[in-house]
Formats: sequence, C-alpha cells, structure tokens
Amino acid sequence: MWTILEHKGLAKEIASAPLQVREKYEFWKNVVRLSGPEGLRNVQGFHDEALAGKWAGFRSSRLSQAYRVIYQCNRELVTVTVERVSKHDYRK
Repeated sequence: MWTILEHKGLAKEIASAPLQVREKYEFWKNVVRLSGPEGLRNVQGFHDEALAGKWAGFRSSRLSQAYRVIYQCNRELVTVTVERVSKHDYRK
C-alpha cells in the first residue's frame, strides 16, 4: 500500500476547486493508495504523464479538462507526494 503526502498548501487549493474535481481527486488518491502510480495508467481519463522543464521529475494526472494533480514518487519509501492540484498553471 502506498502513502500519500500532501503539500502544506494543498488543502486550500482543494477547497477552492469545483466539487467534481474534489471528488475525482479523492478517487485518484484511492487508486494511488491501492495500486501505486502504475494504477493511474489503467484508469482511462487521468492521462498520467511525466513532466519536463521546471517540473522535471514530477508527474501530472488530469482531474478535469482544466485541473491537474502534480505529484512525485519515491519508490524506496513507497510514497507519493502531491505538490499541487490546480488549473493548467505549473509554476511553482
């Protein structure tokens, strides 16, 4: 089972997101807890992908047309650290 760590400001980002995004994020977390990041590739619609540039080393999953969850994996500790849940703005 995987552990999900959330960035300290994530609760505020989630609270301001639309209900459908919050619900899909909860579903996303359940998939990660049970199947790890590999499980995200089996769920059609997440379009999970590696990021490049300033976000190299992170991955992105689609929660809606506009919202993404940005996260990073640590396989040694079996953790996924969620950095952001936001609209298409990948600035740190």
